[in-house]
Amino acid sequence: MSAQNPTEAPSATPEDADKVMGRLGALAGTQVTLSIDAMGGDRGPAAIVAGISRSASKNDSVNFIIHGDAAVLRKLVKKHKRLEGRVEIRDAQGVVSMDEKPSQAMRRADTSMRSAIDAVKNGEAQAIVSCGNTGALMATSMIRLRKIEGVNRPAIACLWPSRNPQGFNVMLDVGADIRADARDLLQYAMMGASYARNGLGLENPRIGLLNVGTEDHKGRAEIKDAQELILKAAGIGGFQYEGFVEGGDIPGDRVDVIVTDGFTGNIALKTGEGTAKLVGDFLKEAFKATPLSRIAALLALTSLRRLQKRIDPRRVNGGVFLGLRGTVVKSHGSADATGVSAAIKLAYELAASGFSDRLAARVASAAAAAQTDQ
Repeated sequence: MSAQNPTEAPSATPEDADKVMGRLGALAGTQVTLSIDAMGGDRGPAAIVAGISRSASKNDSVNFIIHGDAAVLRKLVKKHKRLEGRVEIRDAQGVVSMDEKPSQAMRRADTSMRSAIDAVKNGEAQAIVSCGNTGALMATSMIRLRKIEGVNRPAIACLWPSRNPQGFNVMLDVGADIRADARDLLQYAMMGASYARNGLGLENPRIGLLNVGTEDHKGRAEIKDAQELILKAAGIGGFQYEGFVEGGDIPGDRVDVIVTDGFTGNIALKTGEGTAKLVGDFLKEAFKATPLSRIAALLALTSLRRLQKRIDPRRVNGGVFLGLRGTVVKSHGSADATGVSAAIKLAYELAASGFSDRLAARVASAAAAAQTDQ
């Protein structure tokens, strides 16, 4: 995300978080074209087009190529005047279903997902946003865009609300691949540090390796091997390694980047989202319980809205695929217009910052240094 390593970090406010999300892009005015898979979400293309419209109203520097059923998309786009002159529609009749196997989806040339990826491959757009099947998106992106030289397994990184001054921690992998050996975890640390540096403005991000305990003797063999590799690479990678961390540190202020395998990371991510929703539901029930609690809710309305904003997963919607020759942002399949807009904002900021090229340069320099050191 050491930029800052206070002994007692202040709790970040929603306003602080919003500043962080916009920091990538003190980039206002940088023209970017985004490629949007309009058919992949659970809510259908209407929610995705509404999210595009919301983004267009907030940022004059972004244009869109949207992919899907052209007849459907033309009708939806006409309902949003702010999209006039800023959207190109590419007809793609095929849709990748959520239960489709990645091996099948990656072979189909007729889908909106494939069309969206190819727009970046061909240099027509600088980043992709899709709400579609995660496995299919990763498999197709790997085939069409290819991996950065030196990367074995790409990873999905997400922003996790935290007690750090920047308001978020980076966590990866959260679902690209359920397996990861020691060298994969080292690469995740390098890529996560680059994301934190470019995305959260942290010059020397603190890295932690997720484990079942913080003691050096705990954990699987590959975790222990990864710790040694990451510690040796800290100077090359421009990060500070803090050692093993536990689940409770994911939203904490001990580190800025949490490194783990995709199996563990995805379970942690889904658990966190479910817990946030549960807390929200419990609060609603508590404040509706009695007449006095309803009055208390009115008195606390401003504070409740601030809390809702801080724990709302839609605000940080968008997992970034790291390690590919192109920027790919995976939005939640169930994202509404707010969630889609958040994913588009992240894609814009990454594209405008030249993040993909910076990441490739960082991985290449680390690989070269590692070769020299052998």
